[in-house]
Amino acid sequence: MSELLLRVENLKKWFPVGGGIFTPPKHYVKAVDDVSFQVQMGETFGIVGESGCGKSTLGRTILHLLEPTDGKIFFQDRDVARVKHKDLQKLRRDLQIIFQDPYASLNPRMNVGKIVQEPLLVHCIGSPKEREEKVEYMLETVGLNKESIKKYPHEFSGGQRQRIGIARALVLNPKLIVCDEPVSALDVSIQSQILNLLNDLQGKFKLTYIFISHDLSVVNYISDRIAVMYLGKIVELAQKNDLFDTPLHPYTKALLSAIPHAEIDKERKRIVLQGDVPSPIDPPSGCHFRTRCEYAYDKCAMNAPELQEIASGHFVACNKIN
Repeated sequence: MSELLLRVENLKKWFPVGGGIFTPPKHYVKAVDDVSFQVQMGETFGIVGESGCGKSTLGRTILHLLEPTDGKIFFQDRDVARVKHKDLQKLRRDLQIIFQDPYASLNPRMNVGKIVQEPLLVHCIGSPKEREEKVEYMLETVGLNKESIKKYPHEFSGGQRQRIGIARALVLNPKLIVCDEPVSALDVSIQSQILNLLNDLQGKFKLTYIFISHDLSVVNYISDRIAVMYLGKIVELAQKNDLFDTPLHPYTKALLSAIPHAEIDKERKRIVLQGDVPSPIDPPSGCHFRTRCEYAYDKCAMNAPELQEIASGHFVACNKIN
């Protein structure tokens, strides 16, 4: 059995709206609302959902880039949410992120050598020569040559910039990397190269990924388990094959029906969700998905379904099923 690396319990991240210095907020944007899951060492845990569902906020809160409103985040039995500043800086060596935008995530005034070396300087690791050698090794590992060190981000393509971002995330030898839509801004042909690179690096450095994406086909390719989010909550969580072969939540079924298939003769029903995604400031009572669900009934407006295990390792939050 794999070692447990990360445990998230009842995590919430609410953003205040309105109010002032002396007055309380009028509303809250409930970006992440009571989320719980576990990640085993060496696995790729996928998080998928529509834009605005809270998946990126969840990833950044886990890394403590955003202060959690409530809940617990245990990384190797240490509560990240309670760690103080000095200890948190040490902990960050094991927790890194690959950002979505390879253009905005790199400092245009720094050359590639300085960008990749910066984490080593922040954590006071190695001598100047050792840092230089480590940077060269990491750039070669992600598919870039030594000549790249003196160049600036604008001299590279989108895929090459993302490789630089990956090298920067790897240079501290982390244990967990949050991949926040790392291929969504890239051409399809380059996406496959980056995904294959991430797979190779995972085996080489024994990495654990939390892979965030809105693209189910990408998540299907790289993930071991997948969590489906809707309006700040996980509505379904299962092994990759179980989720794609036997989806249980109506929202998951709708997402899967939208994936293009190569088989022309294969008949499949396209599920079109009615209406827009409700506002996270004022989500529907009970089940957040009920206003777009064809199976909703009276209980759905009163009771918020809990994430329950329906089959081995397959969790669903749905009043109709539970």
